[in-house]
Amino acid sequence: MDPSVSPHGPLRADRPSLDAYLAADEVIDHHHPAVAERAAALRQADPVSTAEAVFAFVRDRIDHSADVGRWSAAHRASDVLAAGNAICHGKAHLLAALLRANGIPAGLCYQRLEVLHGLNGILLPGSSWWVRLDGRGNRNGADGRFATTPATEHPAWTNDPALGQHHYPTVYAATPPALLDGLRRARPGAAGFGYLPLELPDRP
Repeated sequence: MDPSVSPHGPLRADRPSLDAYLAADEVIDHHHPAVAERAAALRQADPVSTAEAVFAFVRDRIDHSADVGRWSAAHRASDVLAAGNAICHGKAHLLAALLRANGIPAGLCYQRLEVLHGLNGILLPGSSWWVRLDGRGNRNGADGRFATTPATEHPAWTNDPALGQHHYPTVYAATPPALLDGLRRARPGAAGFGYLPLELPDRP
């Protein structure tokens, strides 16, 4: 088995420089003191162990809003950390922020399901392969697992091509504008995903 070949399709960065995948912005705000403190607390002896610890924290310690019936509407990484729950996109922003704070390039990936699902792409030191990680949270049938190669990627949900489901090929350095506009319309306590776009322009 070729470790560089993903069963979910290849990934490509949307920015030429890795600096974009380490930067802080309005959403992936790892310059926030609480995010920086949590990132330091999760840091391990090596980058792979650090990435796995960060992934496990976001997947298992930050609830998915739909699983617990608490809809924080948080999408900024620091707000997700403070709230303790978010939908997949907020969790992906927090995962990216914690990884970037630990010097691990991380971006945002997407999957077309019944709704637009958010996950992450990471580039481990010494590797030339982006790898999908899905920290959605393993409840209600989800089964996201840590991976270090494209061949071992294990997102939370499998695709049903008959329903038009698929993984997008791009690792975004920042949240796509159409998605960010939707996330800004979310309101605390309001259940559902009606504010999310259904598609992105970069279909495989």
